[in-house]
Amino acid sequence: MYEAFYGLSSKPFQLNPDPNFFFGSKQHRRAKAYLEYGVSRNEGFIVITGEIGAGKTTVCRCFLQQVPRNCNVAYIFNPKQTVEELLESICDEFRIPRERVSGGAAPSAKQHVDALNEFLLRTHGVGQNNVLIIDEAQSLSAEVLEQLRLLTNLETNERKLLQIILIGQPELKALLEREALRQLAQRITGRYHLNPLSAGESAAYVKHRMRIAGATAEAFTPSALRGARGFWVASTAGLVLAALGLSGLLLLVLRLAVLAALVLVLVRLGWCRRGPSRWMRCCCSCCWRCWWCWW
Repeated sequence: MYEAFYGLSSKPFQLNPDPNFFFGSKQHRRAKAYLEYGVSRNEGFIVITGEIGAGKTTVCRCFLQQVPRNCNVAYIFNPKQTVEELLESICDEFRIPRERVSGGAAPSAKQHVDALNEFLLRTHGVGQNNVLIIDEAQSLSAEVLEQLRLLTNLETNERKLLQIILIGQPELKALLEREALRQLAQRITGRYHLNPLSAGESAAYVKHRMRIAGATAEAFTPSALRGARGFWVASTAGLVLAALGLSGLLLLVLRLAVLAALVLVLVRLGWCRRGPSRWMRCCCSCCWRCWWCWW
């Protein structure tokens, strides 16, 4: 809607984790380095955490675009599953064939693990690495986490056969600190928490996204960027502060800002979808309806 008005080739403030818009701040580069370290070393668990909108999934998607050719990746984005369902999902992601047992029943957990172990040994023999990435890992049950720990027992005399990367919200940190999961916690070889962007990083982040979207001029003044970072957004849960540099919330505020700027220009021109003179005769409620015409 507003791309032509600002001279853009694409929408700069979409909330989907598009790796083409990856912003390489110092901490986002470090989080990506942890993922790359996990692929190269194959040593237990790597854990990446951060608040909603901190950029965890975008970092992961950017990493997935650059994995080496000798690396097989299983990416689980819906971890709210039972042990059997998760093992089946892992085998599906690695494209591991399993045979049905007599009577057409689904394979058991042991059969999934046996098939996975055979696959890991075979690929290790030809110099391939295998990585399991689980997004939204804070939703994993303690039982499933224990099964994941047991998967790291699949190894040779020299190395682990499966590297596991857990990506989730801060609740994942609390989950992994439970006494019942202390054995898993001991196998975590790398942890990194994505903090919110600073004020300077937030401004650079906005300029970066506008540049990738095709902007040739500055669309936001410094004061507008400062205001966006401390803007309060109404929501069904109350007021959510889009400050603290959370990129997801910042994108939401900026999308509202560019739409509002477009509407203000149209108001000054006295034009709306309902007719060129409609704005001159509108009451306050009709003005809001005209705003939603362009939402």
